[in-house]
Amino acid sequence: MKIVRIRKKERETYGLIQDGKIATKDDITYSTGVPIPIQVRDFLFDGWISEIKSNFSKISFTHDLSEFELLAPLPNPQKIICLAFNYINHAKEQGLTPPNEPSIVMKPRTTLCGTDSDIVCPKFVKELDYEIELAIIIGKECKNIPEEEAVSTIFGCMILNDVSARDIQFQDEQFTRAKSFDTFAPCGPWITTMDEIEDAQNLRLITKINGEERQNSNTKNMHLKIPQIISKLSNVMTLEPGDIISTGTPYGVSLKNPNTPFLKDGDAIHMEIEGLGTIQNTVRFVD
Repeated sequence: MKIVRIRKKERETYGLIQDGKIATKDDITYSTGVPIPIQVRDFLFDGWISEIKSNFSKISFTHDLSEFELLAPLPNPQKIICLAFNYINHAKEQGLTPPNEPSIVMKPRTTLCGTDSDIVCPKFVKELDYEIELAIIIGKECKNIPEEEAVSTIFGCMILNDVSARDIQFQDEQFTRAKSFDTFAPCGPWITTMDEIEDAQNLRLITKINGEERQNSNTKNMHLKIPQIISKLSNVMTLEPGDIISTGTPYGVSLKNPNTPFLKDGDAIHMEIEGLGTIQNTVRFVD
C-alpha cells in the first residue's frame, strides 16, 4: 500500500493512493466499514494495516491528487537518523573512505516538509546543497537486532532530501546545525509498504535541478546495506515505530564538484526513486 498524508481547506487527514487516485480516511471507512483512527500514526503502527489489506478490494479511489496538498507522510517521528558517506562514489568525491560503522546525524522533526513545499533558507547561508536518499520507516521496536532479522522491522520506504548548508557545516566542523533548518527534509510523496517493494537494495535514484540531471545511482551502491544499518544502529539505540532512517546519498552533490553549483533562489528540485514516486520542491531564500 501507499499511505499519503494530505490537507484540503486546512483539514488534515490521510488516505491511500492507487494509480494516481486517492481514497481518504473517510472513504476507506465508508467502503470497508472499518473505523480506522483519526491519526495517521495510529493507523500505520497499531495494527490497522492488515485489516485494511484484507478489505482492500472494497476501497474506491475517487479523488485526484490535485485536490490535496501532500504533507510529509509522518508528522511526529521520534528520530530522524541520516547516514553520511554511505555510498562509495559519494565518499570518494569528498576525498573519503566510506566508514564501516554508521556515521550519523540526527535531524529534528521540524525539518520535515512535503512535496511541492518550499525549501526555505536564510540568506546568510551561501552554500545550499541537496542529497537524494532512500528513507526507511521502522515499523516495530527493536534493540540489538541481528542483520538477518533487520528487514522484518521495516514498515516501508519513501524519498528524503537531506538538505545541507555546507558553509555552516564547515564553519561548525560538524553536521547538525547545517542540516537542522526548518524545511531541510522534504520527503514523501507517500510511504510505500515493503510488500510493494521488490528489492529496496536495488532502486534507481535520480536528482534533477531545473531539469538538469545531477545524481543518478542505485541503492545497490550503498556501502553499508540496509540490514547492516538497522542492526548497527539498534546496537546503539532502541529503534521505535515511526523512526526514519535516511540511508545516505550517492555521487553528484554540489559540495566539492565545481561543475555542479550550489542551490540558488527559485531552483526547482526533482527527486525520484524507482517505485516510490517523485518529490518536487522549490528553493526560497529569505531574510
